[in-house]
Amino acid sequence: MARRTPRNVLDRLRTPRGFPGFLKSTAICILIAGLLSPLSQAVAAEQVTASNDYCGGQCSDILPPGENGNATLAQILLNQAFGTQPAHAEDQLGPYANLATGYSALTDAKINTFFNDASFGVPSDQVASTENPGGRTDVTIVRDKKAGIPHITGTTRYGTEYGAGYAAAEDRLWLMDVFRHVGRGQLTTFAGGAPSNQGLEQEFWRNAPYSEADLQAQIDNAVAGAGARGQQALADANAYLAGVNAYIDASDSGRYFPGEYVLTGHKDSITNAGTIDHFKITDLVALASVIGALFGSGGGGEVNNALSLLAAQSQYGLEQGTKVWESFRERNDPEAVLTVHDGKSFPYATKPANALGQALPDAGSVTQEPLVYDRTGAAATTTATGASTTAAATAVSSARRGMSNALVVSGKATASGHPVAVFGPQTGYFAPQLLMLQEIQGPGLSARGASFAGLSLYVELGRGQDFSWSATTSGQDIIDTYAVELCQDDYHYLYHGTCTAMDKIEQKNAWKPTTADSTAAGSYTMRVWRTKYGPVEYRATVGGKKVAYTTLRSSYLHEADSIIGFQMLNDPGYVTSPQTFQSAVQHINYTFNWFYADSQHTAYYNSGDNPVRAAGTDPEFPVWAQSAYEWKNWVPGTNTADYTAPSAHPNSIDQDYYISWNNKQALDYSTASWGDGSVHRGNLLEDRVKKLVAAGGVTRASLVKAMADAALADLRAEDVLPRLLKVVTSSTVTDTTAAAAVTKLQAWITAGARRTETTAGSKTYANADAVRILDAWWPLLVKAEFQPGLGTGLYTAITANLPIDESPSAAHGPTGAHAGSSFQYGWWSYVDKDIRSVLGETVQGALPQKYCGAGSLTACRDLLISTLKTAAGQTAAQVYPGDDQCSAGDQWCADSIVQRTLGGIKHGKISWQNRPTFQQVVEYTSHR
Repeated sequence: MARRTPRNVLDRLRTPRGFPGFLKSTAICILIAGLLSPLSQAVAAEQVTASNDYCGGQCSDILPPGENGNATLAQILLNQAFGTQPAHAEDQLGPYANLATGYSALTDAKINTFFNDASFGVPSDQVASTENPGGRTDVTIVRDKKAGIPHITGTTRYGTEYGAGYAAAEDRLWLMDVFRHVGRGQLTTFAGGAPSNQGLEQEFWRNAPYSEADLQAQIDNAVAGAGARGQQALADANAYLAGVNAYIDASDSGRYFPGEYVLTGHKDSITNAGTIDHFKITDLVALASVIGALFGSGGGGEVNNALSLLAAQSQYGLEQGTKVWESFRERNDPEAVLTVHDGKSFPYATKPANALGQALPDAGSVTQEPLVYDRTGAAATTTATGASTTAAATAVSSARRGMSNALVVSGKATASGHPVAVFGPQTGYFAPQLLMLQEIQGPGLSARGASFAGLSLYVELGRGQDFSWSATTSGQDIIDTYAVELCQDDYHYLYHGTCTAMDKIEQKNAWKPTTADSTAAGSYTMRVWRTKYGPVEYRATVGGKKVAYTTLRSSYLHEADSIIGFQMLNDPGYVTSPQTFQSAVQHINYTFNWFYADSQHTAYYNSGDNPVRAAGTDPEFPVWAQSAYEWKNWVPGTNTADYTAPSAHPNSIDQDYYISWNNKQALDYSTASWGDGSVHRGNLLEDRVKKLVAAGGVTRASLVKAMADAALADLRAEDVLPRLLKVVTSSTVTDTTAAAAVTKLQAWITAGARRTETTAGSKTYANADAVRILDAWWPLLVKAEFQPGLGTGLYTAITANLPIDESPSAAHGPTGAHAGSSFQYGWWSYVDKDIRSVLGETVQGALPQKYCGAGSLTACRDLLISTLKTAAGQTAAQVYPGDDQCSAGDQWCADSIVQRTLGGIKHGKISWQNRPTFQQVVEYTSHR
């Protein structure tokens, strides 16, 4: 039967401006008329609300823009010409957006105005359609009227998974195809050579340059190492793929496949010539490698750390320079907000007393290893090489875009006595969305929630019969950099004393213009040199010796392993308590924080294969590739080693509350990224939830309000600006421009320091001038405050470790600007600690010297007033210069969230919110 379809170009960074002129006006109407054909309608059927649901109607979820991520060519053309939307393509976008202006009046009864009812099953009067995919009698897919979500019920395990695969292809086939090609480094060949496509495939393939044999080996090893569950996972995956491929065949013969296949030249709209390749099991690993790299692989950045350490030592001398570097690194800052806040310590990746095996580069010797060779045509343009530079920097940075948040409150502090949770992942905003919703019920399977498209054989984030779970990116360090000493030439290295050849892994890509992507023809070769210690990322000299710096990730060659943990989460016979939940997520080797809530308990666990490092090594910096400094019991052929015990991972059951926004997990547990200091966006949740818990009587509505309020807050304005103004107003401000700016900023703080519209839909911020002034002032004041004391070299080096700002209008995160997620990385903690020191306030973990005005309150005040005057004088057009989405000076638009097109359907912008993309609100009333 004809159903949903996907989008157009895989333009990751820019929404396409439209199709060429020949597809417009009269011509487009003719095309549409020829392409539209009667679509078979599913027969309505009844389904009774499931009896295995213990949430009592108090589970809700939301995932914009909509469940339907497929669109036929006709639907794409209608959308491009007239803005019409396929059914269920954006019906979750409005409720999601409306929370930003509607949360203040929220009650429990109104929650599903902004969320979906996430109860199991579909009430009989809400059934929109049923189907038996592939004509099978052992599985039924029911779609609900409100959101079109697939509710898959099977009488056999095979049929259930077959149905899950069929539903996934109905909702996300084009997107699944796009991302299997991203994972294989073949996106440009498949979807076109747009510079953004080039950058995307380069970013991921650099870190996971897998051959087909590598992908198959992952499957074989994961299955062999997991016993009966491994065999079941393989059977589930094969059934899932059978369902996917059945939909491909049905949609191809019925000619209702995603229209992007026509627009990218894979299918002919008239003759139906061309093919849509079937999915195979190694495609699932390719997909998993992309998701793992995006959201679950903390670490890296050791070479950048070394460069900033050397800059600090050059500026201050060895001892003081090291002290300065450590103070900015904030490995274990005593003022950092914690998820496990009961005082328990979980030492990991701590600083050794005397570091062993360090391999710091000689000054000026570091060069990044090229990835792209033999560029021709459009691959050789300035824009294309710029995209490559950005992709390379992103791939090797420790500043992983974690995103995602969680608020979980114990029943001791709630009105009902049952725990309440509001949580979900921030995975960016795409059209179609990377995640998809489903319910899956069958032998050994019972869950509803979100899964990444193409990996939805199990629900990955969602609810079971009597519990819900979610995750945030944790970012602990599972990636180390090794210095391999070269021998013979640049492509041989010493491995345990033997000169060993590096493996050359290549991927050759070429493309030509299509309707979807008019980028001129071009080609290039991606080349990675791989050692037993991982791919080469940099070249340098250490003590005069030529070395290659490689990156070794514990999840490298193991992206498939986590399937067992997800299988357990979907098994109602396995997860029955917080303890069994923790046991399940211990099988997930991605670096995530996992949260759990049922009717009686809450729980937390930090997952990931944390390698046991050689004693005395410092994971912050490169170490020599020698047996003495390798991970304990490391086996290079399979990249296995000893990992820290589950009890050594931050974990907790029934703490009074948990918050997480990619902040520090627990005392003494170091994360790879910088910025875990006194001011972190996690504080926005901590302050609100702590206040709610102290007052007691927490409800679903009050916890959603806390999340939604934090989602509109400007972290700088709420937690740093008051002290900046305290310095500025330490004596009367006589300059009229500065005084006016101070008045506006103070009024904004009094109003709540939020970036929010005056009224719903106004597209104009309340306190707009104050927002503009702070956006302009922050980079000016940071540079003026710190660069003189640090020196230009060290200041620049630290900004490479930690950007100074991440406002909503800045280009950041996995999707560039308009990505929603903000204030994850920035210098707000440095500014906070330094200003408090200048004011004479107590600072734990203070910087080793005062930077603002060299410690003089008067000089600091003069510096702040001078930069404030400059900022106040900047026009909106200067602060918000415009981009492919917005005109210069449009403040609201600069912040706005854009559903980045990964296919042919476009959606309108929504007002900024800093909240999860997929989000659950849950409060269970009973337990099995």
